[in-house]
Amino acid sequence: MQEFEHGPRPDHEQQVARLAPASDKTTAAASVGDLAAAVKDLQICRACESELVQPVAWGQAVAGSWEITLRCPDCEWTITGTFEDEAVERFDEALERGVDALARDLRQLARVNMEEDVQRFAAALRAGHVLPEDF
Repeated sequence: MQEFEHGPRPDHEQQVARLAPASDKTTAAASVGDLAAAVKDLQICRACESELVQPVAWGQAVAGSWEITLRCPDCEWTITGTFEDEAVERFDEALERGVDALARDLRQLARVNMEEDVQRFAAALRAGHVLPEDF
């Protein structure tokens, strides 16, 4: 049985939920849909639905699973649980897509900033505000 602890959230009480085997239909403090979603999409916050959930701590639990503490930077929701390799691999892929998007945005921002700097410098040259003795 896997246990998930939900940390403090501004507008929610602390919850503990248990993911039971398929034959056992009992859960505590969360719906079966919430638990299935927690295992399926680790990058999605259960409190605010942000897609920015980040791993805070992790380690190999037993063969084929990882114990991970996740945190949402938007609402400070946290969860600690043991997740199967398949769910962790999907989470890792989502994190990689996020890194790629951030790198792409950073390159674009750096290019735009450089273009603006070059335009200002060229305007200063044309106006005679930059002289050889400035170098």
